[in-house]
Amino acid sequence: MIPLSLAQISDAAGGSLRLAGDDTATTVVSGVVETDSRLVEPGGIFVAKPGEVTDGHEFVDAAVERGAALALVERPVAASVSQIVVADAVRSLADLARDVVARVRVAGDLRIVGITGSNGKTTTKNLLTRILQDEGETVAPRASFNNAVGAPLTMLRTTATTRFLVNEFGASGPGEIARLAALVEPDIAVVLMVGMAHAGGFGGIEATFAAKSELVRAARPGGLAVLNADDPRVIAMAPIAAERGLEVRWFGRGPSAEVRALDVEVTATGTRAELEVDGVRMTLRLQVLGEHHVANALAAIAAATALGVRAEDAVARVETVEIAERWRMQPLGSDRVRILNDAYNASPDSMAAALRTLAQITGPDERTVAVLGAMSELGEYAADEHDRIGLLAVRLGIQRIVVVGADARRMYLEAIAQGSWDGEAVFFPDADAAYDYLLTELRDGDRVLVKSSNSAGLRFLGDRLGESFS
Repeated sequence: MIPLSLAQISDAAGGSLRLAGDDTATTVVSGVVETDSRLVEPGGIFVAKPGEVTDGHEFVDAAVERGAALALVERPVAASVSQIVVADAVRSLADLARDVVARVRVAGDLRIVGITGSNGKTTTKNLLTRILQDEGETVAPRASFNNAVGAPLTMLRTTATTRFLVNEFGASGPGEIARLAALVEPDIAVVLMVGMAHAGGFGGIEATFAAKSELVRAARPGGLAVLNADDPRVIAMAPIAAERGLEVRWFGRGPSAEVRALDVEVTATGTRAELEVDGVRMTLRLQVLGEHHVANALAAIAAATALGVRAEDAVARVETVEIAERWRMQPLGSDRVRILNDAYNASPDSMAAALRTLAQITGPDERTVAVLGAMSELGEYAADEHDRIGLLAVRLGIQRIVVVGADARRMYLEAIAQGSWDGEAVFFPDADAAYDYLLTELRDGDRVLVKSSNSAGLRFLGDRLGESFS
């Protein structure tokens, strides 16, 4: 974080300052802001956020032991550290983030990018960060820090020398993206797609469209919207961009896109695509597996080139990225049995894309095995969407369909209904039972996809399989 006095931090957070030790209102703090006491570094700020299971106030002493110089609390605690007492720690965290980013923007040359979409946010964020970090100091979220706590924590890592701030904006309901994006007013708003992810929380696909379009509405007037020319709902955001005074830069497969993929070839070692960037042809050799990640790469390249990066440099840097993120199409195992662990998150769109990738990268003498768990946050659409995935797995000719967990059982029942009744589809109530089965079932030449939402926990099953067949 930029250096600020305790008084300045207190004013920004809207709290009451309680000094300790030799501190005064003019004492300057510039350390990293954390909500996890285990991550606090000397000189940092600890935010005592109440949680569903634990209360951050119980860990203030632990944060002080690790060197915290300040605690943001909702009630005073008996600790040898200066404290700022606020009504709502999460709201004050956001207010502090807004203040810090505004100060950096006024004083320097900070450019801010916001990314949202039903799928692909983290991959696009990582690809864009890889491009920009060679241009100057770049701040981006760790993992998927894209919610009401994670997004402000990322913003607060901005320093006086930061040139690019890349924000990933997720949401579980209407208004959340609007609130988070308003903290920074991005210069560039990137919208990847509007799909069924979190549709249960939003109340349907049209409500999801409204939520994702919040990023475009929150962009800095006169800025840029980077939009997916292949998604009709994202295309429908162009009038919103115009109302905001934003230019639009399109990415996709069609002829209207300034950054487009002309031909795509998926293999077991990566994805090759012929690109056209502002009329210039070039080849992209993406190490990240899956045809769907080409769109993410196009979005990252479109945003980077709008920020002044040469297209050739952007493509070359994207090609160095080996995996999107841990548990996202992560190759494990060995040449004998290859595991694709893609169980960090799942929606109907990403589940379908992962299954198609499995079918595309499996050779004629190899066997496809899909280990599938539940897709969360689909609400009233859950039954139909799980049915559709079971149907798709059969139509793609997946040779072993292993469904895990009661919430995913509809996929198994649909696969059986579609003709996979001779052992091709099996069901297990939990990951341990599935693991025991797979240890004896998997054989040389198998190509295994492990795919589920985070809540299903199959990412750990993928890790276990990767170790067992390495």
